[in-house]
Amino acid sequence: MPGKLKQKSFVSLTGGFFLLLALSVIHLTQGQADYTISELLTGVWTEGRIQDIVTSLRLPRLVIGMIAGGALAVSGAVLQTLTNNPLASPGTLGINAGAFFFVVISSIFFPGALGDFPFITALLGAVLSSVLVVGLAGKAMEPVRVALTGMIISLLFSSLTGALQLLFENETNGLFLWGSGTLVQLNWEGVQFAAPVVLMLFVGALLLAKPMDILSLGEDIASSLGQNVQAVKLIAWGVAIILSAAVVSVVGPIGFIGLMAPHIVRMMGIRGHLQVFIHSFLWGSVMLIGADVLGRLIQPGQEVPVGAMTALVGGPWLLYLAWKTAKSLKRGDRQVGGTTKPIRLSVLTPILIAIIAVVMILALSFNGAAWNFAWLEPAVWNFRVPRVLTSFIVGVMLAITGVILQGVLRNPLADASVLGVTSMAGAGAMLLLVIFPAIPAAYLPLGATLGAALALGTILVTAWKNNFQPMLVALMGIAISAFGSAATQVFVVKAKLAVASALVWLSGSTYAKGWDDVQFALLLFALFIWPAIYITRSLDTLTFGDDVAAGLGLDIRSTRVWALVIGVAISTAAVSIVGTIGFIGLVAPHIARRLVGFRHLPLMLSSGLIGGLLLVAADFIGRILIAPKDIPSGLIVALIGTPYLLYLLRKMK
Repeated sequence: MPGKLKQKSFVSLTGGFFLLLALSVIHLTQGQADYTISELLTGVWTEGRIQDIVTSLRLPRLVIGMIAGGALAVSGAVLQTLTNNPLASPGTLGINAGAFFFVVISSIFFPGALGDFPFITALLGAVLSSVLVVGLAGKAMEPVRVALTGMIISLLFSSLTGALQLLFENETNGLFLWGSGTLVQLNWEGVQFAAPVVLMLFVGALLLAKPMDILSLGEDIASSLGQNVQAVKLIAWGVAIILSAAVVSVVGPIGFIGLMAPHIVRMMGIRGHLQVFIHSFLWGSVMLIGADVLGRLIQPGQEVPVGAMTALVGGPWLLYLAWKTAKSLKRGDRQVGGTTKPIRLSVLTPILIAIIAVVMILALSFNGAAWNFAWLEPAVWNFRVPRVLTSFIVGVMLAITGVILQGVLRNPLADASVLGVTSMAGAGAMLLLVIFPAIPAAYLPLGATLGAALALGTILVTAWKNNFQPMLVALMGIAISAFGSAATQVFVVKAKLAVASALVWLSGSTYAKGWDDVQFALLLFALFIWPAIYITRSLDTLTFGDDVAAGLGLDIRSTRVWALVIGVAISTAAVSIVGTIGFIGLVAPHIARRLVGFRHLPLMLSSGLIGGLLLVAADFIGRILIAPKDIPSGLIVALIGTPYLLYLLRKMK
């Protein structure tokens, strides 16, 4: 090792060690049982209250934090080399979300297995997520595609997990906090399980360091040097996945540590996988313990999920990494697809209207137990009719948003969820509840609007100089979405909201909508539909690529700004009415594009009708599936749209 590298390594290890030591002392003094640092240093050595608290509760929490932080950091470092993607980590690739989903399934249907084999269930979910990401992202592992695929997989498993938590509230009671990532330990069992597993895999990672140094030169060069590339990659994937699963099974899904720690280590000048793994383990521990300390400083005496705290810090970091990554990539100008034999609108529109009419009649007439065609009765007219109409209008708005954003970003996976608009809108609404706990629910749209405006402003500021490069905007959206989700988790805890009610709003619900909501939805729709129609001609020009569009006289930057503003405004209007509903803006435009082609005016009309149909159907299914209970429409939409979305990701190879 050269002298300069030795010096950097010494500074990193020494600085990290003393910082971890200082944070550990602070960490051991935090909690409801209050005592000072001096009392800790003197009282921990003798039997009594302080020693009991430290050894039974706080020390296990501290140790598991160090182990989990180190494991996630090493896992992230391995994944970044394997995928050749600086944005890779167990969180961004959906590995954590898949592991948590399987833990939730196990707790509901196989409670004995969860108690006896939590690691196995988490491992199965982590493996499934990894297989999906690798299979859908393609062999090239192009960074933006991998990041978007990971986000979609995370969104899929998060939606499924949310649905299960609402359907089986008693069985999953207590999993909300754990599902956000928490280091709370009531004994040493978690440490006793995780420590040997992580230690063994950490040693395995160190043994893989040299082969991964060779692999990082490129697969062709590694093969020419005699390396069995497939074996190295398979073993490395196994190490990364098992490390993540071990962590999730004990402390829940904690994101961003695996993303940030390896980058910080490399920024310190550490090179070579052996050194990167060692330093990443140390700094991952530092970061996770630091996040836990910060969380308990923000809300003393109350548990703030450490996973939410790492995401609050990691969101801006991902924003920076996304900006750097997108700048180094070529601009993508491929078309987002469409049929070469479009169906005429004069033929398609009556068919869609007929299907919508049938679904609406079903939705208005059946309550899950009995049929009632007397729609003018007060119970139906005042509750069910406005609910169905609101669902249709909002579905149309979400689908139009998807058309605009997919067109302007040249990205068939774009919608308000990918841009982070729905996530930040949810965070804004929750923040309003934190500041004004007694505020009526009717004012939640104000907070949602502010959150969505912040998301849009962040995108405009960061992407302006790069002429709103589609890849850059998409990656910005991933970072903003992660930040918004983390902020929402913190606000839910801080506002002391009932978990079920918070999940319902955040999952998107058309429950209890009245005629005032119909009027409000119609007003917003009438306000935004004309700008949306006006922008379609410019979006048609953009389909030929930026160079051709500029040659035809289109102001590319101005078009992208206005399209983003219009798309975000329509999305925000929809969120303000029914909460955060995803997938409609992803699925409806794709179905329409396969029917009418990629010209945006007919695409917008047909997408709107399909979006309205999807949300009305989702609302109807959610209302009757476990009547008299309701399942939020957003979760039903996710369950309906997921198979199509997975098929779409596969076809996009």
